[in-house]
Amino acid sequence: MKIAVTGGCGFIGSHVVDALVDRGYEAIVFDNLSTGSTNNLNPGAGLLTGDVADRTELDSFFKTARPDAVIHLAAQIDVMESMKNPTFDAMINIMGTINVLDMCKKHGIGRMVYASSAAVYGNPVYLGIDERHPCNPESFYGYSKLVPEYYIRKYSSLTGMTYAILRYANVYGPRQKAEGEGGVVAIFADRMKKGQDCHIFGDGTQTRDFVYVKDIANANILALESTKSFTANAGTSGAITVNELFFIMKEYYGYPLSPVYKPARTGDVQHSWLGNDKIREILKWAPGYSIREGIADMRESDG
Repeated sequence: MKIAVTGGCGFIGSHVVDALVDRGYEAIVFDNLSTGSTNNLNPGAGLLTGDVADRTELDSFFKTARPDAVIHLAAQIDVMESMKNPTFDAMINIMGTINVLDMCKKHGIGRMVYASSAAVYGNPVYLGIDERHPCNPESFYGYSKLVPEYYIRKYSSLTGMTYAILRYANVYGPRQKAEGEGGVVAIFADRMKKGQDCHIFGDGTQTRDFVYVKDIANANILALESTKSFTANAGTSGAITVNELFFIMKEYYGYPLSPVYKPARTGDVQHSWLGNDKIREILKWAPGYSIREGIADMRESDG
């Protein structure tokens, strides 16, 4: 079975490709390499360069690759960039997804897995956030991940293509960049390896749901193999404080310094974690890595 992976040279996408290759799938990647790297690409996968915002390039990819299913991960992921440049954000995340859907329709694709985000929920009304929670994004990025969900459902009803929409919690792991909208785990890891100060904004008691990238890759494979159409959270159904995260990483990275506390940032959510009952029920998926096991595996991968 041949699987097209948009954004397959990126942080999460490359781990999804690894999982596909490990399970015997033929993986074909479509990536413009703006943030991804060929260094991340599994040698067992193919690559065609191009941009999801370019319909001609995308059509050529589908004609050449002739995939049976698509895992759509290509996206603009920088929240701050979305606020500064909402047109670009929408062009990649909304129009890019519509372009992928058009190609799925044109080329008779039967299954699509879409990478959505916890950002679609905005500030939590209650914890753990389940799929019935109101969607009220705080950023253009959140909107640009939410809007394609509606298009996917409508295309499914029109074409018969089945889909899985996975709303990721805070994903961390090897290959994640510390620059730009890098997650706090990647930023801490980068600074710890360089012996630089690690900054915590606020008092560090804010909580987040950190899910390891290999668990997310596994969720994508299970979603691909399902025949059901659904939308589900992909998180740990729990959370730790930023302080706890820092001291766990300090231990595994042998970091000698204490954190440097900075004023809390305006608009930061104090507590957030995703309930995962639905994905457990539909896919029989559960995180395989605790935060300690994930950090240990990440540290080992870093060398």
